[in-house]
Amino acid sequence: MKLFLKNLLEKVKFVWKKFLSLSKAKKAVIIIILAVFGFFGYQQIIGKSSTAPQYQTSQAEKGTLVSSVSASGTVSSAGSADITTQASGVVSEVYVKTGDYVYAGQNVASITLDQTSAQKQAAAYATYLSVVSNLNAVKSKMNSLQSALFKANQAFVNGKGTIDPDTDDPVYIEQRADWLQAEADYNNQSGVITAAQASLNSASLTLSQTSSIITAPISGIVTNLALTPGLSIETSQADSSSSTTSNSQTVGSVELEGAKTQASVNLTEIDVTKVKVGQKVTLTLDAFEGKTFTGKVSSIDTNGSVSSGVTTYPAVITFDSAPDNVYPNMAVSVTIITNVKNDALLVPTGAVQTSNGVSYVRVQKGKQIEQVEVEVGESNDTQTEIISGLSEGDTVVTGSISTSTSTNSTTSPFGGTGFRSFGGGGGQIRVETH
Repeated sequence: MKLFLKNLLEKVKFVWKKFLSLSKAKKAVIIIILAVFGFFGYQQIIGKSSTAPQYQTSQAEKGTLVSSVSASGTVSSAGSADITTQASGVVSEVYVKTGDYVYAGQNVASITLDQTSAQKQAAAYATYLSVVSNLNAVKSKMNSLQSALFKANQAFVNGKGTIDPDTDDPVYIEQRADWLQAEADYNNQSGVITAAQASLNSASLTLSQTSSIITAPISGIVTNLALTPGLSIETSQADSSSSTTSNSQTVGSVELEGAKTQASVNLTEIDVTKVKVGQKVTLTLDAFEGKTFTGKVSSIDTNGSVSSGVTTYPAVITFDSAPDNVYPNMAVSVTIITNVKNDALLVPTGAVQTSNGVSYVRVQKGKQIEQVEVEVGESNDTQTEIISGLSEGDTVVTGSISTSTSTNSTTSPFGGTGFRSFGGGGGQIRVETH
């Protein structure tokens, strides 16, 4: 061994002397070539030792799976009625303000009518009086018909309408027909009175809409009142083939005391089958950034509506509670909780793969990866329930990290990133990158 080391040392000294006797240019070329080969060999060794795959994993664990669907829509008015008028003119006085409690029929404001509206009010009042007179007349006739019915009944009962009548007797036939006709006249008059009462209601509403006094439609809290003294009110006109009518103008609304805020959303064909009345809902509004409200599904229109070939199903969501400054037509996003499953065995949804209708996961056992067929249950965007095939605590593969260096890019001492070929003369090295 000592002899071998002595010979090796002498050879190194000989090569070193030869190297020292070379010109500077040749020395530089040799140094560069040795450095390149050394670096390239090092990278090849490192690359071969690091080709083993690495996996991202997660454990199957028991937990609560929450399934939900999402939808969007707008806040809608719930339990409220508009304060409207068909009169035009100038507001002379306002008797209430937003936030006041009013009773049905209570005066809200008065208007100094322009000529057109004054004429309409007079015509509506004349119609109202005529309808009242007609109702009184038909009610009065009802009394006389009742008297005639009683007389005809008594004539029949005390005449030929005996216990054992002769139905072929002409007097019997006449008395019975008089009684039946009186009864029919009396019953028909009830329908005439109902029609007259409906006409009175219509005339009363028309008079109220054309009146110089604006009244509250229902009892409740005044909201969105847009009236001030001196404000000019103009109503639009709708022309028809026979007449010209005025459209009602909304000047405010009355909200039932204790009424809850609602939202109207549209559900897709896929989601509507999962949603039921009474399910819990979380709601967010663009106007209240960072806040979440709760509510429940109040109704679903399963008839749906079609627009541009797309079918949607309107649903109404009722807020559990909402601030007073949540206004109609605000944009709202809702998440409807369709199912909650406790003590379910869960894995990340990304760990489950399906092929030809069969679901499976990759399970890590020591250094080995096995593909295991599983039966899946409910799922959401992040988690999937495993009914069979796995046990709690099993390690499942959710992804892998590639460490192959077949096209590995590595920085070289000369500024390149990997070597394809080199060589040349005159002391030059060519380095190609990819």
